[in-house]
Amino acid sequence: MTFLLDEIALATARLAEAGVPSPRTDAEEIAAFVHGVRRSELHTVKDADFDALFWEGVARRAAREPLQHITGHAYFRYLELEVGPGVFVPRPETEVMAGWAIETLRAMDVTAPLVVDLGTGSGAIALSIAQEVALAEVHAVEVDPGAYSWAKRNISEHGQGRVQLHPEDLAEALPELNGTVDLVISNPPYIPPGAVPRDPEVREYDPTRALYGSGGDGLGEVRAVERTARRLLRPGGWVAVEHADEQGRAVYLTFPEDNGWRDVRLRQDLTRRDRFVTARLGQD
Repeated sequence: MTFLLDEIALATARLAEAGVPSPRTDAEEIAAFVHGVRRSELHTVKDADFDALFWEGVARRAAREPLQHITGHAYFRYLELEVGPGVFVPRPETEVMAGWAIETLRAMDVTAPLVVDLGTGSGAIALSIAQEVALAEVHAVEVDPGAYSWAKRNISEHGQGRVQLHPEDLAEALPELNGTVDLVISNPPYIPPGAVPRDPEVREYDPTRALYGSGGDGLGEVRAVERTARRLLRPGGWVAVEHADEQGRAVYLTFPEDNGWRDVRLRQDLTRRDRFVTARLGQD
């Protein structure tokens, strides 16, 4: 047992006492970041190379600052993205929606599918699609200046020249693409005004603009996504939009048959909670 591994054990206990959901993982991630090694290599750090900045990071995490703000990066599917104050930290549940979109695009009889990500934040969804769907052309839309700067950085690093970033509002974005898009995807703000997120990492650190939706139910932006998707999609194109687990039925009803939507479905995340709705624009 090395000195660093002993310190990680102590830090794990401290983080657990602070209510951090994954104390061992977070302690190891902070240690790996501070010492410039992989988690699997922590045992190779010599006692003489121990860096006391590890405990500074542990203290920040015990205060419930997001791990991703401490290390400066977040993992999303096969990507390592830069994140920090001013941008929503991508969550594992959103990976499920991104995975659905990727499989749907791969199944399309389209050589170079055209995709729009409304409210891209860090660029996680747009970049995953560009990375995993050959020849996809992706347009990422983000109106918030803080989030836009993070998306620009990540797209520059991972975009492969196939992700274009647009500083536009999701309700009015990309009129030049009307009727041509194969898939629209969005993780918009949807928390109702006045609701208080349970986790302090969300409540105190994620930007409010990325969390709280407009309207009494918080679904104003979801309804805007529906209108924009209806405008952008070609006949037969698909839309996917994330929501809170208790909003499934309300979001499902946002895509009525009268507006041309077909095959509307509620879909679940890995915890089997309603997490996103998908719909296809009819061809009739």
